[in-house]
Amino acid sequence: MTEVYLYDAVRTPRGKAREGGGLAALSPQELVRSQAAALADRCGDAARNPDALLLGCVTQAGAQGGHIALVSKLYAQLPDTTAAHSINNYCASGLSAIGQAVAKVASGEASHILAGGVESMSASQFLSDRAGFYINDELPPRARFVPPVLGADRLAHAEGITRAELDAVALASQQKAAAAEGDPVLQASRIATGALDGEECIRPQTSAESLAAAPAAFGDLQTQYADALGGATFAPLHSIAHAPPICDGAGLALVGGEGLDIAPRARVVAFAESGGDPAASLTAGFAAMDKVLTRAGLTLGDIDRIEFMEAFAVTIAKFLRDRDPDPTRVNVSGGHVAKGHPMGASGAILTSTLLDALDACGGRYGLVVLTGAMGVGAAMIVERQ
Repeated sequence: MTEVYLYDAVRTPRGKAREGGGLAALSPQELVRSQAAALADRCGDAARNPDALLLGCVTQAGAQGGHIALVSKLYAQLPDTTAAHSINNYCASGLSAIGQAVAKVASGEASHILAGGVESMSASQFLSDRAGFYINDELPPRARFVPPVLGADRLAHAEGITRAELDAVALASQQKAAAAEGDPVLQASRIATGALDGEECIRPQTSAESLAAAPAAFGDLQTQYADALGGATFAPLHSIAHAPPICDGAGLALVGGEGLDIAPRARVVAFAESGGDPAASLTAGFAAMDKVLTRAGLTLGDIDRIEFMEAFAVTIAKFLRDRDPDPTRVNVSGGHVAKGHPMGASGAILTSTLLDALDACGGRYGLVVLTGAMGVGAAMIVERQ
């Protein structure tokens, strides 16, 4: 099998998904075009002439409907011969797209590919695709859709994770994100897009006191989804401050084999995906992480930098508690709780963030983990070159 490399990876800042938000006036295809243009500037002809564009996107309706990868390919003026694939794997979509690119290059099917994701949540609101799955009451309870934030409260209850633990990780995310804004090395691959040149969702005024005072915000959903929960009830814990802000963003990576006339930033050591128990929503990323570490023959102790998706505060609290990684190596520039979660783009954004974090510390191995609702997970290990 061919060795596969990340030649580069870039990302937009994340803009608030609301009228007047920093990226809200830009179409999803413009967000992708801006990142493709940045890669062309940084990598040259290889980025201008990819064999394929693989693009994660969750809400493929409205502005993001009609095969968003194909629309983005045309808008970015990529060659007619470039194949295009729109991929929906919920919150792991952007990393799944990169993983599919890795597999295509490793098998010899492609030489080099642009892969990543986009989500304009101001243009195509969450659940606006109106999938029948979201409201299908004919399915058995375990197979019914449960909103991710309700899954987060259910997971915290099942795992015995306290509100104090949620507060602690949310505060750390905000503090690290605010500090990282002043570090140009940690932002070396973040591309100013439109008028936005910094993370718009960070709340630097967050304090331990404000977190402790924030009321739980999602308890009413238990009544709305009572049948899907099988009658289970639990104390709601997550407040708005423990949930990743709804936002807009995009990220792209140039994935290729040996022989491109540019130096790669990292070698892909291993990639893995996993499903998980939908009733233990948001845990499949842990399974994917275990699988990718096994494939790589590594342990968490070998990993110099980890980007572990903060799919609500409960996931990062569980990771830190159960796996006991060195916390100084985890989400060093803050995470989703502070910076936001543009769903289909998150995997690509965290991949780009990971490469910057490895460069900043001169580290060797990096790990990125994505986890999503209803049993979706993906993970990748890279080796800095």
